[in-house]
Amino acid sequence: MLREAVEACTGPVITSESVTSGFNCSLALVVHTHKAGSLFLKGVRLSDDVGMAGLRCEEQIGGVVGGISPTIRYRFERAGWRCLAFGYVDGRHADYGPGTGDLGTIALTVGRMHQLPVPAVPLVQLSERFAGCLRPGEADALKGSHLLHTDMNPHNVLIGAADGRAYVVDWAMPAIGPAWVDAAYLATWLMSYGHTPEDAHTWLSGQPSWRQADRGAVEAFVAVTCRDFSESVGEENAATSNARFRHLLDFMC
Repeated sequence: MLREAVEACTGPVITSESVTSGFNCSLALVVHTHKAGSLFLKGVRLSDDVGMAGLRCEEQIGGVVGGISPTIRYRFERAGWRCLAFGYVDGRHADYGPGTGDLGTIALTVGRMHQLPVPAVPLVQLSERFAGCLRPGEADALKGSHLLHTDMNPHNVLIGAADGRAYVVDWAMPAIGPAWVDAAYLATWLMSYGHTPEDAHTWLSGQPSWRQADRGAVEAFVAVTCRDFSESVGEENAATSNARFRHLLDFMC
């Protein structure tokens, strides 16, 4: 039934292969077709409320993030599934490790993300993610007017084999907030993959949005992020990650 729904849009499927990592969904396939070429098919069961919420977010903002993220080519609902079919990026996950050659193209894409328009759909403010552990003034400090991805782990960044561009995928957790937030998240990921804080600072300082960041807003971001993670996993388990976020304060001019 699901294959029939796909082929009604794409024509006959030649081959397909499962994608096993990096995507927030129940079904992830690369599908090669006669009529539509290669597609990335992402699907969620209609009974999965959390998964459906994320897929709806991706669908709603798809028109805004085109060029940063692969374009949605088809969408359908069939046999208990909701599916989106994206243009396929032939490439690999980004390398965040020391010595990587990917950071330049990633920086260009993150810079373009700062210019994305806010879609005309309801999206949460970043501060709402931390509603249970906010302290006075922190919600106001984290207000912003920029579309954020908020999950810049390397599985969500693809490097195109043909053009070398960085594409940011899996927009299932967007939020609205300060322009510098995604760059800050990415800097902490660089540290987690072995970069020194100084290396991460060098990369981050190349982002205009970071150079314009308000120190009070960054302090609120670091405090609430560390507090939230500590409450989730305990102080000891959160210590390493929290230390990376606190380094962001060392990066302020």
